Amino acid sequence: MYLKKQTNYTEHLRKFGPVDKYGYKDLIPLFTGEKFNADEWVKLYVEAGARFAGPVAEHADGFSMWDSRLNSWNAKAMGPKRDVVGELEQAIRQHGLKFVTTMHHSWKWGWYPTDNTNTDCSNPAYAGLYGSPRPLSAFAFGKEEHFSPTEPRPTEAFIGEWLGKIEEMVGKYHPDLLYFDTRLKIIPEQVRLEMAAFYYNQATQRRQPVVLTYKFTDLPKGDATLNLERARMPDIDPDPWLTSSSIIRNSWAYTANPEYYSAGRLVSDLVDIVSKNGCLLLNVAPAPDGTIPVEQKERLQSLGAWLRLNGDAIYGTRPWKVFGEGPTKTLQGGLADLKFNGFSVDDIRFTRSKDGAMLYAIVLGLPHQPVRIRSLASEPVVSINLLGSNEKLEWKQEPEALVIVPPAKLPYEHAIVFAITLKKAVNDTIAKKPTLQP
Repeated sequence: MYLKKQTNYTEHLRKFGPVDKYGYKDLIPLFTGEKFNADEWVKLYVEAGARFAGPVAEHADGFSMWDSRLNSWNAKAMGPKRDVVGELEQAIRQHGLKFVTTMHHSWKWGWYPTDNTNTDCSNPAYAGLYGSPRPLSAFAFGKEEHFSPTEPRPTEAFIGEWLGKIEEMVGKYHPDLLYFDTRLKIIPEQVRLEMAAFYYNQATQRRQPVVLTYKFTDLPKGDATLNLERARMPDIDPDPWLTSSSIIRNSWAYTANPEYYSAGRLVSDLVDIVSKNGCLLLNVAPAPDGTIPVEQKERLQSLGAWLRLNGDAIYGTRPWKVFGEGPTKTLQGGLADLKFNGFSVDDIRFTRSKDGAMLYAIVLGLPHQPVRIRSLASEPVVSINLLGSNEKLEWKQEPEALVIVPPAKLPYEHAIVFAITLKKAVNDTIAKKPTLQP
């Protein structure tokens, strides 16, 4: 909305007027959340089959979604005038889910054109929201440190604010998973270490198992869990990892023209990620009044219906010796999923139960002809059944593939799961594999 070449700028000018008079701060009263009901949200998450959930605690905009003493620009003091993080934390824990918060506030350094006197961002009265005077960031994605070498380093005041917000939010709500966006490397390494130590130490004192995530090389490998944004690993990684994606292809936030992924695509993405030792954090985009649009509800409910019948192949599982087979190659690199068109019925993914007693072969579609699984041509198969069905299956092993005839009537949508018992339990086969880079 501050960049003249952007459609948002033109639209803002038409609806609200010049950005020196009516800026981002003036949009806050329109963010009412009057229909926000944390319990209703979490019931939907449970219905969707989620095991962890939570809000963006602060995005790049300087606006905290919790009741903050450090930042007067917060959701309890203005806008909805509610502690959104606190209400969701209570509801999420009451429903037995793990609680997540995400922090994106390192991007506030250069998010606004605070040196531009033709905007309200340069007014020192609003520095608590917009930050100190400096040029708009170059948004140098792909660079090692995610900011231009010519940009000034963050001030001590900004670094102190960055750390203080984390310590306040974590100290109040104790998230089970603390997620960070990119650009942490503008923060000095010692301060990032202090942040990680604070999070892990408070959790240790509470005997609380926790997960800390990072992107790219923003934290040292092994100190936290790698998160890929709208991307995935090409193969099994021995270290658990996370991918964050959105239910909307063209946006993370509520938008007037959403391009929704189908429920089938969401199921297939989840299966592919889990087969490679990953987990999925799926973004939902509520409207400003606090409601979740019906199109998003329907997709989450469809995902949940699939998981209720096939959850044994997802929850608590481990990768097999190969993640899968089939013609579709997933794209690699940051945001690669934006160019990925999804899977076909010829793609198969594998998971196994934690005790190794059961192998799951998941077909990423609804086959109406015999399924050929090359990876199981010579494995000693004892029995096969289709999850969600009592129908006896016809199957045989040929020199090049295990051939399974699916039922004429499939019991659910999106993807089918064959539960396969082998003569010998499946052991952990990934511990010695080299770690893959995103």
